[in-house]
Amino acid sequence: MLLQIANPVPHPQLGHVETIVVDHRKVACDGGLGALGHPRVWLAIGGHQTVCPYCSRLFVLQPGASDAGQH
Repeated sequence: MLLQIANPVPHPQLGHVETIVVDHRKVACDGGLGALGHPRVWLAIGGHQTVCPYCSRLFVLQPGASDAGQH
């Protein structure tokens, strides 16, 4: 059984957290480094933020954003 924390806290390895403000509750992350990134994962924002389990990027839902997923 996989449990997802509503507002996970990022644990960056190098002390830097990249924050990305998004308009949708469903986002994809691949690390952003091309071949040096990580496998693409789809993340769902339950409250107002979520953290990528691979790279610790913090995705924050913009106030007033759509509840619909990303197309």
